[in-house]
Amino acid sequence: MNRILLRNAFLILPIGEVKNHSAEINGNHLSAIDGEAEASMAEQIFDLRGTTLFAGFVDVHNHGAVGIDCNAADADGLHEVSKFLAKNGVTSWLPTLVPDSNESYQKSIDAIDELMKTQDAREPAARVLGVHYEGPFVSDKQCGALRVKYFKDFAKGDELNSLPKLKTKNARHLITLAPEIRGGIELVKELAARGWIVSIGHTRAEVETLDAACAAGARHLTHFFNAMTGLHHRTLGVAGWALTKKEMGFDIIADGVHVHPKIVELAVKNKGCEKVTLISDSVSPTGLGDGDFEIWGEKISVVKGKTQNERGSIAGSVITILDAVNNLRSDGFAVNEVSRMASLNPARLLRMEKELGSIEIGKRADLVAIDRNGEVKMTLVGGRIAYSKD
Repeated sequence: MNRILLRNAFLILPIGEVKNHSAEINGNHLSAIDGEAEASMAEQIFDLRGTTLFAGFVDVHNHGAVGIDCNAADADGLHEVSKFLAKNGVTSWLPTLVPDSNESYQKSIDAIDELMKTQDAREPAARVLGVHYEGPFVSDKQCGALRVKYFKDFAKGDELNSLPKLKTKNARHLITLAPEIRGGIELVKELAARGWIVSIGHTRAEVETLDAACAAGARHLTHFFNAMTGLHHRTLGVAGWALTKKEMGFDIIADGVHVHPKIVELAVKNKGCEKVTLISDSVSPTGLGDGDFEIWGEKISVVKGKTQNERGSIAGSVITILDAVNNLRSDGFAVNEVSRMASLNPARLLRMEKELGSIEIGKRADLVAIDRNGEVKMTLVGGRIAYSKD
């Protein structure tokens, strides 16, 4: 098994931050964390002086990048996204699907399955862990950039049968839904019973319905503040309910566009960083710069990093988790708090925190070294070098 030694880094560990330490990798797992690591057994040694070593970032809400849309991509296309993400410090992700036809859904799921079965034999890149369905069981009153014609309810109770499920063993299934749709609470119960991870989003649900959804198994909210009713001093709204409901966590887009940085700060301080996950909500133009593009059957423009569709709505983001991490660090968040929101919390949401999400002996060697300029120097996925700046 390949042995790698990463030396002289500033490590972000669960116990705190440590300077000038080494991380030793044996195969695809971390085998030692030491201030005086012995180099004699290592086959490769990398000096990471001047960098901060994070657990690899986990993006649970990503629609694509570099011109590739997850709803239309084949396995090779998804792998191209994975390579782009690795260059930006992401080591695990969920391709995220917007509401679509049953036929298109099946093609997307087949592509994800194919990549999950072959990704370990391909060029090292961010690993796909499963799928995130953003819809189709959401509210047409909070549709955002989603296509209403594909929305569904759960009135008959058999509507899940047309939603394809991944065949790959241990694949994660995350779904964003609005609990106020017809049959919404029964839908939450059924999904939870099947082992799906249920997140509330694209919703205007009232408090009683939200409480029922929480009791039925929903514990998370999608892109907090966006596509949901906000907090008002006389109306709690979905956002206010989430801030005051101790069981609930949420993810948030820290791009400075979707949510004002001070509101991000307010939300994180209120909820506590252990309940907050950073997401990109990246769309296919990510990595391509400004311009006009077509996604999901309509044109969108990207101007100075902000997306907008023809209806005037924000249509996803063009950031990566690395951008969100750098934004929060610039806004004054502690590096260990940011690491938790970018790595451990999404791993916990996916029920994979025993395997990844933090730098600990026995966990996967999914790591990213970031220099003083906030740029990725090296990304390792399962102990394999997926990106190196040098």
